[in-house]
Amino acid sequence: METAQPVTGDYPTEPLIPVLTATEARAAIGYMRLLETLDLTPRGQAAGQLAADLARRLPSE
Repeated sequence: METAQPVTGDYPTEPLIPVLTATEARAAIGYMRLLETLDLTPRGQAAGQLAADLARRLPSE
């Protein structure tokens, strides 16, 4: 059985741009909280839980 060659490479030195800005993340959290109030199924509850989890990860304004 042959083994694969090791993966080699360099990490970028420039800073990476976040996928979402803090403002965009706060807006997404607001939409998930709204979904929680409008959708009374477990999916709505899950959206509310995700919103709460994400909100705890964001720095306060």
